[in-house]
Amino acid sequence: MVTSRSAATARSQGASPRRRGPVLERAILEAALDQLSTVGWNGLTMEGVAVGAQTGKAAVYRRWPSKEDLVADALQVGLPTLDEAPDHGSVREDLYQLCRRIRAAMYSKPGFALRSVIHECDSETAERLHGLIVTGVIEPSARLLREVVRRGIRRGDVRADATGELLFDVIPAMMMYRSKMCASEWTDAEIAAMIDQIMVPLLRSPSS
Repeated sequence: MVTSRSAATARSQGASPRRRGPVLERAILEAALDQLSTVGWNGLTMEGVAVGAQTGKAAVYRRWPSKEDLVADALQVGLPTLDEAPDHGSVREDLYQLCRRIRAAMYSKPGFALRSVIHECDSETAERLHGLIVTGVIEPSARLLREVVRRGIRRGDVRADATGELLFDVIPAMMMYRSKMCASEWTDAEIAAMIDQIMVPLLRSPSS
């Protein structure tokens, strides 16, 4: 015969622990990133996020009144940090290693989530999330590219006038274009070819 005490123990052992505060919020943000990276922006629903986080829909809406608010916070928390430029002694190797790092960020779960937002959401929502994309992805990538090039100028393996802003758009533009239009995941060989055939000739003087 099962006593009331043993039944209560069984229920407590089988139940998920009740989560509150930051622990629950983190689970909801993770579930939002999971949804974005698998079903995309158009497929993401607040109900689906609640199911993924194993919580109620009301708990999601209490913290984030809209899908856009939830996605903005999920991306802000989840995006990888690009905080230091590689220094391997040559501009070619530095650019190669930096591109591999950018590729890893692009194909991480938050990276997939971000690309689903960029590719799928409407212009109004894209405008709302534009600042996050700029501060979280575009500006850090451009800053590290500038650092690599300026270090190359000081070292003497980059021409002194290689400072035009368009130069720093080449790598991000190519990586995003190939990702979106060609479904290329950028192998190491493709990254090396981009650096050797495009970036190095752009950065070095004709005589070097």
